[in-house]
Amino acid sequence: MRYRTLGGTGIEVSTYCLGTMMFGFVGNPEHDECGRIIHAALDQGVNFVDTADMYSAGESETIVGKALRGRRDDVVLATKVHFPMGEGPNRGGNSRRWIVRAVEESLRRLDTEWIDLYQVHRPDERTDVEETLSALTDLVRAGKIRAFGCSTFPAAEIVEAHHVAERRGLGRFRTEQPPYSLLARGIEASVLPVCERYRMGVLVWSPLASGFLTGRYRRDRPVDLTTGRPALTPGRFDPALPGNAAKLDAVEQLIALADEVGLTLPELALAFTTAHPAVTSTIIGPRTMDQLDGLLKATTVALDDATLDRIDEIVPPGTDLYPPDGAWRPPALADATRRRRPPADRAAA
Repeated sequence: MRYRTLGGTGIEVSTYCLGTMMFGFVGNPEHDECGRIIHAALDQGVNFVDTADMYSAGESETIVGKALRGRRDDVVLATKVHFPMGEGPNRGGNSRRWIVRAVEESLRRLDTEWIDLYQVHRPDERTDVEETLSALTDLVRAGKIRAFGCSTFPAAEIVEAHHVAERRGLGRFRTEQPPYSLLARGIEASVLPVCERYRMGVLVWSPLASGFLTGRYRRDRPVDLTTGRPALTPGRFDPALPGNAAKLDAVEQLIALADEVGLTLPELALAFTTAHPAVTSTIIGPRTMDQLDGLLKATTVALDDATLDRIDEIVPPGTDLYPPDGAWRPPALADATRRRRPPADRAAA
């Protein structure tokens, strides 16, 4: 396993990061089996483990904490804060009030005295970024976390956070965790260049595009919209919809390319993400041991320029054919009232 420096932190992390979103009742509820998957990844050289307080309502953190007993010092452990963790208006978000409480709860579930990388899971327009950075800076000074970062932030908000940190003498985001895959290349236009400019580490999620890059979904084949991810978001998987048809057309071309260069589609997909100079680590999220074994087969794959050029022809750089599930949507786009004046005030005269 190759290791890369996580931004300017000096921390060395494996090029693959073990994501644990599928550990717990949402994916694999067997704690012992999840523990064996974590140990197998560590034995293969993975030293970077990523979780979040909201994964299976905290169960994922508990599983990770149990699995890392006796091996904690050798692991770079990352978790996240933001999404609601119970009833009530103040049990989520990016406020100091919630962050200070949430980190203590994560430390307890993870059974550790410190978190190596504490990430803000999504932007929160209700909270000034200065408030968030101030709380995180204090947690670093208290020794509860070593570094902090953001996840799925647009480039403009990353830049704003850095400017606020500089003006106020606060710690700054050291990492960003964005979605990135052969079908979701939008971050190449601005997020990745911004991360390079600020010397941020980048750990990318959803490299297999929610299963589209496993080969499970093919053109001219029916998709069962009653189970799994298709049941949760059928609009993203229904092949009758034009957007999904375009994704499936690209998948067919990518499968043909993978066959031509002697790779599986998942191997091509994972190797693509690690080839970008701004990417520090790619998050793999196995649910079973077999899935982990399959994902680790791609660790030795290095794509040549000719193959990367062919990929650019199929999905041009900076293009999003597949906006990933869970990606942050700016309120100005999600809320129509933010884009429309009152009817009586819309005319020019």
